[in-house]
Amino acid sequence: MSMDNFPIGLQMDVSYPDFQVSLTLLSNTQLSFEIKEGPFAKIERVSIHVVPLGNSMFAVSWQEKDGATVTNVQDYDRGQVHSHATLATGTFLRMTGKMTVTRPADRSLDNRPTRNKALVLEAMTSLFQHRDASAVRRFYSSHYIQHNPTIPQGRDALEGLVSNLSDAVYYEPGLMVAEDNMVAIHGRIRGWADVPQVVVDLFRIEDGKLAEHWDVLQNDAPATARLSDISMFDPHEATHLV
Repeated sequence: MSMDNFPIGLQMDVSYPDFQVSLTLLSNTQLSFEIKEGPFAKIERVSIHVVPLGNSMFAVSWQEKDGATVTNVQDYDRGQVHSHATLATGTFLRMTGKMTVTRPADRSLDNRPTRNKALVLEAMTSLFQHRDASAVRRFYSSHYIQHNPTIPQGRDALEGLVSNLSDAVYYEPGLMVAEDNMVAIHGRIRGWADVPQVVVDLFRIEDGKLAEHWDVLQNDAPATARLSDISMFDPHEATHLV
């Protein structure tokens, strides 16, 4: 991640255990903040130094007029701000607050959908094209939740299933859509049942891994059984990922 993704223009309220602060990211060198109540109440505009840490996370530091210094780790994926402040009195504070966006940035910085689609695509092809059971540990959460009633719960069960897949099993990915921490992928799988099946898999992503799964499967209809010449699945869908 580069500085180009710093969410200039964004306004947020950060709720710490003992107070709330409103922040406005004016530029990549300036922000303003307001603490309305409590012993730290004040309004100020400060010069900041920003370091991109990757995955929608930035370290933002500044010094205030009274000499207090603050470093925030702003985590936009998790909606949290980890703040480390040394007050003018010498008191050192470590705080984590929940971030609530009150005005979005001038342009979107959320690249989670793109990252999450890549994660799902690699996981699905690793398991159901290459039948690589070791990929389960890399891509799936240790508390993985499965909503398919024919598959037992948990990551261990999924690993065992992949280990015993027939060589006939082959998955073709198609269109994908993603928003926030959810990804849906349309595909076709052969060798899973007696006839090829078209499937929509829906995943919830948590901490960079697949944490929950739903699916809907339907037997692929041959051309002779269709009322039109439109197929249920087209492998060329994969060239139009959105």
